[in-house]
Amino acid sequence: MPGEEVRPTRLELLRTRRRIVLARKGLNLLKLKRSALIAEFFALSRQALELRGDLTTRVARGYAAIRRAEMFEGPTRLESVAMLLPELARVSVRTKNVMGVKTPRVDADAYTPYDAATLLDLPPSIDESVRHFQGIYRVVLEIAEKENALRRLLREIEKTKRRASAIENMLIPRLLATVRTIKFRFDELERDSFSMLKTVKRKMEEQEAAGAGVPA
Repeated sequence: MPGEEVRPTRLELLRTRRRIVLARKGLNLLKLKRSALIAEFFALSRQALELRGDLTTRVARGYAAIRRAEMFEGPTRLESVAMLLPELARVSVRTKNVMGVKTPRVDADAYTPYDAATLLDLPPSIDESVRHFQGIYRVVLEIAEKENALRRLLREIEKTKRRASAIENMLIPRLLATVRTIKFRFDELERDSFSMLKTVKRKMEEQEAAGAGVPA
């Protein structure tokens, strides 16, 4: 039974009650943290959903631009340009702290896609295609950022939920059981003391009565 090994002392009772107060405060903080994480999770989910819709539109426009470029310049010219284009621009990734959860954040200011028109003498149709896919690249990065953050937030939400459940369903009930056990033992000691006092009083009265009955 919980609390059987606890010493039934006033000091232990005070300590256990203080632990209950701290546990309840910690439980409230965990619930607040979980609520904040859930709110952030849904906000990011909406943003990711909007970005995915934007990506679908951009991809459709990009492939339409590619088809136009192929029609005007021919597939051979497109392949030649593709071989000459530089690698995708690198980006800077920072971290954002959300209620103790570190999530990745693409530094938009550090992202500078190359200007294909200045690097290559491109026909307008091909230049348009390149610009479309530069925009797609930017949106893909943002979606990756959001979805990575969503996975981390979800793990932290589950972790916070487990910790709160452990405090609410295990720690606090165990501490309350300990308090009940200590108080029960106090009551037992009080009853034992009362019975002992009554016994002592009765014996004293018997001794006094016996002493009063002895002839002088």
